[in-house]
Formats: sequence, C-alpha cells, structure tokens
Amino acid sequence: FEHAGNLSGGNQQKMIVARELSRDTKVLIASQPTRGLDVGSIEYIHKRIVHARDEGDGVLIISSELDEILALADRILVMFKGRIVAEFGAGGRPANKNEIGLAMAGAAA
Repeated sequence: FEHAGNLSGGNQQKMIVARELSRDTKVLIASQPTRGLDVGSIEYIHKRIVHARDEGDGVLIISSELDEILALADRILVMFKGRIVAEFGAGGRPANKNEIGLAMAGAAA
C-alpha cells in the first residue's frame, strides 16, 4: 500500500471519492468534484457519480464547469449572488448551454 500523501492530486481525489461512495449513504454532495483533474480522473469520478444516481441516491453537484453539469444533471438550478435565478430540466425548460451561461453570469434568463 502507498500512503495517500504520496499519491498525485488526481489519485488522492479519486481515493476520497471512492471512499465516500463506498459508504451506505442516500445523498451525495459533490462540490467542484473534478476541478484540476486529468481527463482519466474526471471520467472515473463522473462514472461514480452516475452510478450513485442510478442506485437511487440523491446527488447534488456544485460546479462552475458548465459542460460537467450538462453531462451529469437531470435538473439544473443556477445561482447568482446567493439566489436561484434560473431552473432547467426535470419538468422545467430544457437545458440550453447559452441560457445557462447567461444565468451564471447574472443576465436574465
């Protein structure tokens, strides 16, 4: 075994995600889950998040990466200055990258 402190940043983050997802929980909250990671690590973490969702867990992803949100989310709430300013998907209006980006920047969506 290797000490976690000796692992690369991406492998440390994968280890933490794997540890947290191995627990019997019903809600996963992931804040900026792939920031600064390599493509392989991003794919691994995305697969684990999707698996948790498919197993029936509630998943809340907080991310400034629009492509990540579009790839993983069923429902998107956009916050600006501490307030929800737009909602997309899951019965609301369809997710549209341009409208979501405008809402993220504080423009009326």
